[in-house]
Amino acid sequence: MTTDNSGDVRLSGIGKTYGAFTAVHPLDLTVPQGSFFALLGASGCGKTTTLRMIAGLEEPTSGTVHLGDQDVTHLPPYKRPVNTVFQSYALFPHLDIFENVAFGLRRRGIKSVKKQVEDMLDLVQLGEQARKKPHQLSGGQQQRVAVARALINHPKVLLLDEPLGALDLKLRRQMQLELKRIQTEVGITFIHVTHDQEEAMTMADTVAVMNGGRVEQLGAPTDLYENPRTTFVANFLGTSNLIEAEVDTRSDEDIVLKAAGDKLVLPAARCSAPAPAGGKVLVGIRPEKIALAHADDAGSIPEGRNRLTGKIADASFIGVSTQYVIDSPACAELSVYVQNVERDARLVPGADVVLHWSPAHTFGLDAAQAIDAGTGEEVAA
Repeated sequence: MTTDNSGDVRLSGIGKTYGAFTAVHPLDLTVPQGSFFALLGASGCGKTTTLRMIAGLEEPTSGTVHLGDQDVTHLPPYKRPVNTVFQSYALFPHLDIFENVAFGLRRRGIKSVKKQVEDMLDLVQLGEQARKKPHQLSGGQQQRVAVARALINHPKVLLLDEPLGALDLKLRRQMQLELKRIQTEVGITFIHVTHDQEEAMTMADTVAVMNGGRVEQLGAPTDLYENPRTTFVANFLGTSNLIEAEVDTRSDEDIVLKAAGDKLVLPAARCSAPAPAGGKVLVGIRPEKIALAHADDAGSIPEGRNRLTGKIADASFIGVSTQYVIDSPACAELSVYVQNVERDARLVPGADVVLHWSPAHTFGLDAAQAIDAGTGEEVAA
């Protein structure tokens, strides 16, 4: 992979308004050369508008777009070193696959295209399909043709706008791995817009979670999942249990909280709220991080674990795990996912249980966001 910054995408104060409606609030964003970057969010959050401003398909209301040292803010799309792959692959139905991929080269007046096209078809593993027409290929194969056609022009940046949206679930998962492989091999910058959090986390090195025209949080997929900074991110990336608790005491290392009489410990470094003594904090814990013990076994739970009591309200067997809904004095409807390795036959609806987990897996959010999160989702819709 290249180490220079000639393919960096830098957005400075970039924003877009349509009359009184703000689609993208001014934002600063740098996508490093050679990275696989995802803009993730619900419909209407501003992710596609941001992508279209990079492509030159939308004129920004404010700010600039730089590709490396080049200011491309006011350049038309065809003068920018970027190519876009859309959800509708827009292949030419009357041309075979070879000619679809060769189209960009031929348009630029390049006569000898055979080796370049064959190399590109090999990259997307479609060498044997070269003389077929698009309608003879599966959706996933058509998608790879669209990628090959975009890459053959050697753009500095490939933009992908919901490229897997038309595929069924199994094929979509295969194509996620395929796109990541292609990006690794060619080593150019990929910027991928999606509403599918699993897709973003599977493929991207860095994810920007957008909500209401703003970037809520930016980081590696594992960091966003393990350390969400807002309730929106905590709920958009997977499922989170958010328990309102009151700060009892705090030190540099830990914050001790009380929730319906139970004591919970939160590492101070994993709390994004101010958390003064007596203040409120939302304690977050992912469902798969929680262990479930029948109330009769409460004495065997190791010391130092966070714990809450509750009663099983519902249990759903989904093969790899059983998903429980627990009613607890601290929080109604807590979700717990337990791997189906050794199932405890006593864990059925109506059973009294103890939920316990490591304090290290706990994160803390601003309790005021519990109200704001709903508003944010309405804005994003």
